[in-house]
Amino acid sequence: MTALIEVSDVSKAFGGVIANQEISLDVPEGRITGLIGPNGSGKTTLFNSIVGFHPIDSGSILFEGQEISKLRVQQIARLGLLRTFQQTRIYSNMNCVDNMLISLSHRNESFGDMFATYPPEVADRAESLLEFVGLYSKRRLISGDLSFGQQKLLEFAMALMNEPKVLLLDEPTAGINPTLINGLIDRLKRANQELGVTLFVIEHNMPVIMGLAEHIYCLANGQLLAQGPPEEIQNDQRVIDAYLGGHIQTGDS
Repeated sequence: MTALIEVSDVSKAFGGVIANQEISLDVPEGRITGLIGPNGSGKTTLFNSIVGFHPIDSGSILFEGQEISKLRVQQIARLGLLRTFQQTRIYSNMNCVDNMLISLSHRNESFGDMFATYPPEVADRAESLLEFVGLYSKRRLISGDLSFGQQKLLEFAMALMNEPKVLLLDEPTAGINPTLINGLIDRLKRANQELGVTLFVIEHNMPVIMGLAEHIYCLANGQLLAQGPPEEIQNDQRVIDAYLGGHIQTGDS
């Protein structure tokens, strides 16, 4: 099994606060890998380090065997490594199709090309991916008028527009109506299985991540606490103790 991302002994501090301390993990090609942990455990900091938002203090981050810890965000994105955010980053005054087109420019073109005319096949791909995430009927609507859950689906489609090899998803179900979560999970699995996108997912919703990821890493206090398949993680006493007074909810309530 080939690891697309290899994090080795990565540490990151902000002033005197250690956010990540000697963390090592692998994200294998073609799989869905989970990252969990209480608030403040260092999950988002690790994601930010992987995609180049801030330099690490020590350690190594390889992507397809290449050291990327010194590269800028755009350089890493061009290699095929992208992420989404807890709060959506869309262009709220543009319609969904235009959001898709301008997101493609961010990876492959210069700022001056952002408003260039796109060939028909690019627009067709944008509409096809909007259909893939269930937003085709809303493709001409202003994205700021979409629900928060629909905006997250749009951001997901915008990332897929760039044909990533690996997509890092930061709490994809946060803030989404519970009735829509199963549909989002289905699309994440389809992106992995049908489009061949490797996924690395931060998620606080335990039933979601346990049913989605094949292997899960758990952080606590900036350190790697545990790792393993979902059935092991949800029964690991160290993980249980790290969450909400010693209880992980793994089913619906």
